[in-house]
Amino acid sequence: MSTLDLLVERGAERLENLSRKAAAKGGFAAKLADELAEDAAFLRKLKPSLIKARAKGRAPITRASDREPEAPSAPQITAPRPKPKAKRRPRGRGPNPFLVAGVALAAGIAIAKVIDSRGHAHPRD
Repeated sequence: MSTLDLLVERGAERLENLSRKAAAKGGFAAKLADELAEDAAFLRKLKPSLIKARAKGRAPITRASDREPEAPSAPQITAPRPKPKAKRRPRGRGPNPFLVAGVALAAGIAIAKVIDSRGHAHPRD
């Protein structure tokens, strides 16, 4: 095995380890575990020595173990999945921030006009 083959194999092993950890962790990470395992298998197919052998016709392009599994003839899910509960925004979290910004802008303009209108009462000569 060449150095590049070893690097590719090491990367595939890391992906497999990550896949196993993700599957054990559960939740969203478990959904990614299958994809990571497929990526590890695909990465092993990209070894430079295998690519070279396939290009020269010494290695088979596809093997029975590399083929995609056939689609099932019947649906796999027997019971309907429960619908996730809708997340509701709790009431009473305060006023609309756009309303607060609008009131602050209007108050600032009113204060500026009052200050500006008083400027003529004490002129600087």
